[in-house]
Amino acid sequence: MKKFFTLFLILFCSTVFAQTTDLARVEYLNIPFSKSDNSIQRYRALVQAPIPLDKENNSIFVISLEYRYIDFSIKDTDDQLAFGDNLVDSSQDMRLNLGYTWKFNKDWRFGVRAGARINSTLENSIESDDLVYEGGIYAILDKKDDSTATKPYRLILGLTYSTTPGRNYPLPLINYFREFRPNWTFTLGVPKTNIRHYLNDSHKDAIQAFATLDNIYANLQNNFVPMSSQNPNNKQVENIEHTIGLLGLGYEHFFTDHLLFYGYAAHSVYNNFRMENNDGDKIYEINSTNTPYFRAGLKFKY
Repeated sequence: MKKFFTLFLILFCSTVFAQTTDLARVEYLNIPFSKSDNSIQRYRALVQAPIPLDKENNSIFVISLEYRYIDFSIKDTDDQLAFGDNLVDSSQDMRLNLGYTWKFNKDWRFGVRAGARINSTLENSIESDDLVYEGGIYAILDKKDDSTATKPYRLILGLTYSTTPGRNYPLPLINYFREFRPNWTFTLGVPKTNIRHYLNDSHKDAIQAFATLDNIYANLQNNFVPMSSQNPNNKQVENIEHTIGLLGLGYEHFFTDHLLFYGYAAHSVYNNFRMENNDGDKIYEINSTNTPYFRAGLKFKY
């Protein structure tokens, strides 16, 4: 089960360039763990700048900057004892990605992406373990806005790579979007599969049912050995990670053609908040009870 979710969560971290058309986004996430006083809150801001280069082959250079601040609220007594003086209260994630995409022919567009991110609790100066490098190659067949298509669709195929500890191997990416009835669409893919219904012909409002994955990862600069019966071999913790699989409902409202509000309410079907070493071994499990999940934000897209 763990390898299954690891596979899809790597894809989650790798699909920003391939799937998003956001120029800017601000977002808030809250996970109040069931049967626990622990919680996670995440604040996210994203800016992307597409720079046209060649009109003939419609090539575009993309600069992407993203910042995430994660607030870990660890209040359960057993967890506080396991952390001891090493209690983690926050981490930061700063990402820079550079992408290039070009039109190959009438139907197909190709793209490449490379980037780096600082992912750390940042209790000290930046170390080599705080740096993660990633990249990807993509092929996109886009008939989403084709007026001649009876049922518009888009297919994304790709291969991604990341140096995140325990996950440094290439993985495939597949994402398929289709409009199957007026005001109805579906998406099959990772990190999100959904079915969306527009409430009006102007597409100002939409509701959706979805299944998705989310992941929070932070490198710990001050590694330690948790004092717990879960760690009989006294292994050292090197990162903290939360993996969650969700089913939920969402609402979107377009203020303009490009500016919208979105809100999601979900409940997990898989939940694992844990501490690991860089080999991917789970050292200490903080929470595994399924839990509510809330996320909302504003985004500007093209």
